[in-house]
Amino acid sequence: MYSFDSRVRYSECDENGMLALVPMMNYLQDCSTFQNETVGRGLGGLRRNHLGWVLAAWLIQIDSLPRFCDAITTSTWCYAMRRLQAERCFEIHGADGTTHVRADSQWYMYDFSQRRVTGIPQAESVFLEGDGRPDDLPQIPRRLRLRGEGTQTSAIAITEQHLDTNRHVNNAEYVRFALLAAGELGRAMDPARLDVQYRAMALLGDTLHPVVYDGDNEITVSINGADGKPRAIVRMEGRA
Repeated sequence: MYSFDSRVRYSECDENGMLALVPMMNYLQDCSTFQNETVGRGLGGLRRNHLGWVLAAWLIQIDSLPRFCDAITTSTWCYAMRRLQAERCFEIHGADGTTHVRADSQWYMYDFSQRRVTGIPQAESVFLEGDGRPDDLPQIPRRLRLRGEGTQTSAIAITEQHLDTNRHVNNAEYVRFALLAAGELGRAMDPARLDVQYRAMALLGDTLHPVVYDGDNEITVSINGADGKPRAIVRMEGRA
């Protein structure tokens, strides 16, 4: 398991002084990239081989969110790795031991020179340290389904600010887009759970078209490309 300590910054908070959803997701992503650098499998080495980790799916369970200036510890561990897929858990804890966030995720290795998913190099097995997946953490759905008639919201033009080092839209940005789409329809939500599935990369210059599907206690947003096919699907489940 790899962990790093931090404090919730003002720039990461929402209007209520709580850690906002997208910055929370950035803590999780930062934790895994910090571990990559620590074990010598960081961005530079992968880039020299035209490789990069690409996220396929998130399941994020949010019990609570820390407040501005709270001390937090973010942890991650890889619990399974097969030829084409790695699985990694995350947690965010408060200084008093409170568990704020737990998450599971699925990752692929992408060859940017060939523009396709490729086998995970044997050297990446350094991340397998024997830590298991929590038994009480829900399973990642095989597929997020869209039910009913969706409502299209304002289009989003992809600019440099949305990109990461792989030159595609950063994983957390899709959740930001989903929140904006839901808010445009007056359906702002305090989610207890996020499910995100990534279908295809969105790139600089693309225009995305969010479509919102409203459920009883959940909102699903399909973030579509100009061809009408999803680039990502985000499901936000409210608190009971």
